[in-house]
Amino acid sequence: MNILISTIGQGIIWSLLAIGLYITFRILNFPDMTVEGSFPLGASIAAISIYSGHSIFYSLSISFIGGSLAGLTTAILYTKLKIPILLSGILTMTALYSINLRILKKANLSLLDKKTIFSYFRDLPANFNIILVGIIVIFITIILLILFLNTEMGQALIATGDNEIMAESLGISIDNMKILGLMVSNGLIALTGAFVAQQSGYADITMGIGVIVIGLAAIIIGEVAFGELSLTNRIIAIVVGSIIYRLILLAVLQLGFNPNDLKLISAIILAICLALPKFRETTKFLLKRGIK
Repeated sequence: MNILISTIGQGIIWSLLAIGLYITFRILNFPDMTVEGSFPLGASIAAISIYSGHSIFYSLSISFIGGSLAGLTTAILYTKLKIPILLSGILTMTALYSINLRILKKANLSLLDKKTIFSYFRDLPANFNIILVGIIVIFITIILLILFLNTEMGQALIATGDNEIMAESLGISIDNMKILGLMVSNGLIALTGAFVAQQSGYADITMGIGVIVIGLAAIIIGEVAFGELSLTNRIIAIVVGSIIYRLILLAVLQLGFNPNDLKLISAIILAICLALPKFRETTKFLLKRGIK
């Protein structure tokens, strides 16, 4: 039972990563590889800050700022220097490996004897503190994100992703919108890293490897499971998708698979989810032909 509760809690916490990735992957409609650098950046900043005696909320704040600056770097490479977005993200991600190593001053840093945000709820039953913190963080994030997306600037961001030519004809600075989107996205992703580091009890410079697959899996599972939804419901579906993804991984481990194969399993799950819409389309076509 404790494993199930812990898995649900992790799904809620990791959904923050998926929400951040959703901004670039779905709203702005381009892939951002900065994710795999900004995630451990947030974890590294939070860990060294907590280890140095700073408050938890200060640590979370500067983690978000650090992630936003990483997104800004990618955005400048993409919008001002005209480097393709995929390559811009890879360049920033590669640079962040060295930066994260400089921040931590070693490959990893333990937080097991330090006070984290989860320590405030240590009196709750085992692993319920993860769920409670996750619900609070996701609730605040969804509310703030929806409020922002319903502002004039938020609508300009959505318009940029839908149709750049039309957005530009309406007087929207598409470069500024892409910069804003990348900053908010990577800020949320770095914040996820900060929470995961506190929940896991350590920060490691390699913990960002494969996180883009985790985020994409949560987005795709949410979309496949619930279909066409409003923007608010779509973001909530991402949270549910993240929990479902974690439960799938738990089921796989319970079946006796090697934990070292989790990255491989994650990639397979994502590939299956991405292929499902095409499979449904083909099935419907064949059924129609069969009926005729």
